[in-house]
Amino acid sequence: MPRSRKLLAFILAAFPLLLVGFVRAAPEVPAPAAKAADRAVEPAKYMRFVDDGHAGGKFEVATVTYRNKDGVTVRLVGAIHIGEKSYYDTLNRSFENDDAVLYEMVKPKDAGVPEPGQKSDNPINQFQHMLKDVLDLDFQLDDIDYSKPNFVHADMDAETFAKMQEERGETFQELILKQVMKAMLNPPPQKQGEEADADKTLDSLVEMLTRPDMERQIKLQVARQLDKMEADAMGLSGPDGSVILTERNKVALKVLDQTIAQGKKKISIFYGAAHLPDMSKRLREEGFTPVQTEWLTAWDLTIRPDQPSAAERLLKELIHALDE
Repeated sequence: MPRSRKLLAFILAAFPLLLVGFVRAAPEVPAPAAKAADRAVEPAKYMRFVDDGHAGGKFEVATVTYRNKDGVTVRLVGAIHIGEKSYYDTLNRSFENDDAVLYEMVKPKDAGVPEPGQKSDNPINQFQHMLKDVLDLDFQLDDIDYSKPNFVHADMDAETFAKMQEERGETFQELILKQVMKAMLNPPPQKQGEEADADKTLDSLVEMLTRPDMERQIKLQVARQLDKMEADAMGLSGPDGSVILTERNKVALKVLDQTIAQGKKKISIFYGAAHLPDMSKRLREEGFTPVQTEWLTAWDLTIRPDQPSAAERLLKELIHALDE
């Protein structure tokens, strides 16, 4: 494959993994088949790109509510780690009405809740911060208030996570490599009637990166890629699933059982959207039925004529820096 197409394949493959986590593993935990009525409520996937027909659109994440015979409601709230501030503001308001919000975060046993703007030596965290600046978006850990008394940690501690990954030989780098290799073997398709031409592919990439609305152009490409991700397995096969998704989901559901035993009736599970297809099946196994789906706009991709270009913002920052 020409180098230009390899570059484009890498961009479209690596970005989504760092934005939303990881697509579900296969094979999955056996679960009862969803009834027809359930399928009408429960989405086939938890992330989608909605094209507005005017060279724009929006990227949405699902929130699905389940209820059991005892009247306990559980919302699966899909998270994307980099999004619009309005998206995170909406989530914060919705969490105020919950008895408990079970959240994902692999962190050391003695670590407290994250604080807005908190610096991290974690390379993934640092790269996500870089992406939020490139894409002109906000970072989840900066906008979600994890200090609320109804927030409950429902994930592995970092020590257990690392130990289990080592035992299985599962690493983040390996997952990135698998997805990038898949993208290189199945590169972005050419437009209908267009010949496979490395120069044209490179030209398209240059156009995307140099247009006044560069951030929106990149987000459009990544959103379309994310829209397809849940239909594909990442190769995390095996009888026991994966640590990074399956085992963490098991921890979350165990905390859910403990929370329900404490008498909580209105609960949200706030996890990366890629975790939710597996979680939904686990909830149905425990007797929960989907009753409602809502879609929240994580990225607004409509054309905004007055939106400043990356070059304009950079020049203003340089001028202000010189004045200081």
